[in-house]
Amino acid sequence: PYADRLADALEAAGTPVQRPELGSLVAAVPASPAERESAAEAVAAVDEEAVRLRSAVKSRDGFFTTFCVSPYSRYIARWCARRGLTPNQVTTASLVTALIAAGCAATGERWGYVTAGVLLLVSFVLDCTDGQLARYSLQYSTMGAWLDATFDRAKEYSFYAGLAIGASRTGDDVWALALGAMILMTCRHVVDFSFNEANHDATANTSPTAALSGRLDSVGWTVWVRRMIILPIGERWAMIAVLTATTTPRIVFYALLIGCAFGALYTTAGRVLRSVTRKAQRTDRAAQALYDLTDSGPLAELPHRLAKSRKASPTGVWVAAFGAAALVAYALSRPYGDPTLIGAALLYAVTSGEAVSRPLKGALDWLLPPMFRAAEYTAVLILAAKADVPGALPAAFGLIAAVAYHHYDTVYRIRGGTGAPPHWLVRTIGGHEGRVLVAVVLAALLTGDAFPVALTALAGFVAIVVLAESIRFWVSSGAPAVHDEGEPA
Repeated sequence: PYADRLADALEAAGTPVQRPELGSLVAAVPASPAERESAAEAVAAVDEEAVRLRSAVKSRDGFFTTFCVSPYSRYIARWCARRGLTPNQVTTASLVTALIAAGCAATGERWGYVTAGVLLLVSFVLDCTDGQLARYSLQYSTMGAWLDATFDRAKEYSFYAGLAIGASRTGDDVWALALGAMILMTCRHVVDFSFNEANHDATANTSPTAALSGRLDSVGWTVWVRRMIILPIGERWAMIAVLTATTTPRIVFYALLIGCAFGALYTTAGRVLRSVTRKAQRTDRAAQALYDLTDSGPLAELPHRLAKSRKASPTGVWVAAFGAAALVAYALSRPYGDPTLIGAALLYAVTSGEAVSRPLKGALDWLLPPMFRAAEYTAVLILAAKADVPGALPAAFGLIAAVAYHHYDTVYRIRGGTGAPPHWLVRTIGGHEGRVLVAVVLAALLTGDAFPVALTALAGFVAIVVLAESIRFWVSSGAPAVHDEGEPA
């Protein structure tokens, strides 16, 4: 057919051509009246409503979502469409349901845990429904994309807080576990984001690891196993819901930490192997995106501005790893309030600045953003735990939640093609190295009882500044419409 020949010619000339899968749809270039009549009959036989329902479901999703939710949530989406409900309304309903679930978990009673588990599953069904409704009714919007991306993390992390509050009512302090689960989940997402940005438009040779992955994907059952073992959002929320209803918050967090740690190690190891076995040529755009994802503030900017050589440095990631490891190890080994920890924080600022002082085009430079996230978040967790006073860990949870929102917001702006948040915002909230230094100085100057108050004030400041700018951007006419159709979160 001429259409296929034209598409082949365009591809041969270097123009990318999208080739959608037709499925039950019909596309034909009839060469005779008989062929035309046959094609017209085939088109008329297509059930367009069934096609719309199938198309409403993501083409790539986790096992639990694909087989346990989507078979009926698509009909809920159609029901919503026929009653004039919008995707944003369903998204908001999902958030409200999850917050009620968190409130039930915070009671610390068995009935509350059972109700929380059921409501969390209902919230996830609504979370699937909003995207399916958008695709079914073609109601895409910038606001909807932002709400869907933001509310997922707000729902999950609020539920962590609810579980921690509920456990504390029965005398079991699991705030450190809740904070650890949030840190692990956020860092795992940053690994996904930074690796994808680094290789979005890179050119490279084939990799043995990528070839093995392709062979595994050619066997049907391995595709589902590989999607399940990384504990995507569907499997994760199902596990949280069932364990919340049947066990204790401590067991829920242990399961989360073990499962998410395995998923993070599995995906990160595979991406490291791909990076070192393929010679990728990364673009200036990718290098800038990685730099923006590092969230480097004024202290880390100084070496970047003074760097004489503009060539990529293969040692940058190792310098950053040394500084991050030294910060965490020293914080673990010293008592609360030790002023010498300020020196470790300054060393971290210097090494992180040196790591980003040159273009981030090295094979492993995509590890810098998650490395900085892990160092900052873990340092705050250690300081709060070492303070050993009521309210310190909940205050640290609030601070890291506010900072994590800023980091997710940065990701979705970059993915939308509008670049990172304005530079004044990053400078105002200090950058990752600046916030580490502030937290360490506060711990050195304040007593344990005053430290939670200072962390709460810092969390409130970061949250107000970040949310105000984020809302201003996402409701503006220049915000991108980012729709998540890729890897399940």
